[in-house]
Amino acid sequence: MNRIIELINKLEKEHILPKSELAYIIENHTPETDEYLFERARRIREAHYGKDVYIRGLIEFTNYCKNDCLYCGIRRSAKQAERYRLTEEQILSCCESGYALGFRTFVLQGGEDNFYTDELMVKIISEIKSRYTDCALTLSIGEKSRESYEAYFAAGADRYLLRHETADSAHYSRLHPKNLSLENRKRCLSDLKSIGFQTGCGFMVGSPYQTAENLAEDLIYIHELQPHMVGIGPFIPHHDTPFADEKAGTLEMTLLMLGLVRLILPNVLLPATTALGTIHPKGREKGILAGANVVMPNLSPKDVRKKYLLYDNKICTGDEAAECIKCLGNRMNSIGYRLVTDRGDWKN
Repeated sequence: MNRIIELINKLEKEHILPKSELAYIIENHTPETDEYLFERARRIREAHYGKDVYIRGLIEFTNYCKNDCLYCGIRRSAKQAERYRLTEEQILSCCESGYALGFRTFVLQGGEDNFYTDELMVKIISEIKSRYTDCALTLSIGEKSRESYEAYFAAGADRYLLRHETADSAHYSRLHPKNLSLENRKRCLSDLKSIGFQTGCGFMVGSPYQTAENLAEDLIYIHELQPHMVGIGPFIPHHDTPFADEKAGTLEMTLLMLGLVRLILPNVLLPATTALGTIHPKGREKGILAGANVVMPNLSPKDVRKKYLLYDNKICTGDEAAECIKCLGNRMNSIGYRLVTDRGDWKN
């Protein structure tokens, strides 16, 4: 235990450790060392962001996807997926209701759907930004060319989320079809950052074939990239994928990784994800107490929420619904934090 505490202290001071030491923490942590880590992580996040928890209004605007990632419930081959696309008017309606609720960041997330051409995306981005000049707009629409990213940025998009999923190329190839590569995913992230986006990467915890060394590599890659945001959630199997019978990632390991990322990137924007709330009724509260500072309630129309199923048993109603933002606020207050209506930008 003392060895783990020593390594946590070293990580807090130096912001990165050798792969072997990171893997040692991952393989040997205990509930006691976790609590020590989370206390350090909370202290660091409060030094940068106080007790504020930022809210993002998530708009899942298409569940069509050209890709066939083995873990994903909206993969191209998912025969049971009930497909939908939101029109520009529907997306703007989501923003209108979200703005009235107090949201000042909108997140447009969808599968890699070629129906939404660059021209159409630029039109949607420009319209949102012209109507809501005090709001930030985040995109999460996958791998594109540098030219596409530049067009979105010029139209007014502020942030871009693109989870790298795993920083080990051999592991990456076991989770994705042959046409996708870690090299291109990293190229996208590098382009996004150099263009000027507040850039987010991230990974699944407990995905099939994952080792402690893989997770250590994720942490090292995050330190190298220095993203503004990191999305970490547990792997949860979906019944209509090749990984249907695989074990889910655990709450404990996901919280550990959140705490470690906070030490590596002290001022990172770190969500307590929907997946965390799916595997435990107080998952998001636990995520905040492990060092996270963002939550992303759903602004999508109610009739499509259950169709955007990346994994089984996803929360689609209740506190996950943006309309229940008061409930989410109460939940944050109960652990000593507060939801704020703020763009919630990364603080340098």
